[in-house]
Amino acid sequence: MIKKVLISFILILSINSNVYSNENCNNFKKFSVNYMKCKANSAKNNAVSAGKNFIKDTKEFQNKQWSKEKKKMNEIKKKVIKE
Repeated sequence: MIKKVLISFILILSINSNVYSNENCNNFKKFSVNYMKCKANSAKNNAVSAGKNFIKDTKEFQNKQWSKEKKKMNEIKKKVIKE
């Protein structure tokens, strides 16, 4: 039970840290509709940019890892075709 609470607490902290952005929503009253829109927009923008970075990093990692194997496969194909 303690583990579940601890994991939930860490998850909430990590989610809250992603909500902060460079956009300044302090110009609006804290409980106004415009303030909520501003915060929601900044959270959406951060989520989208984090997703794009994750996808880009994954593609780069796969290209690095698979490029060696692809070269090996191409060399084997050349050897098989020559024989």
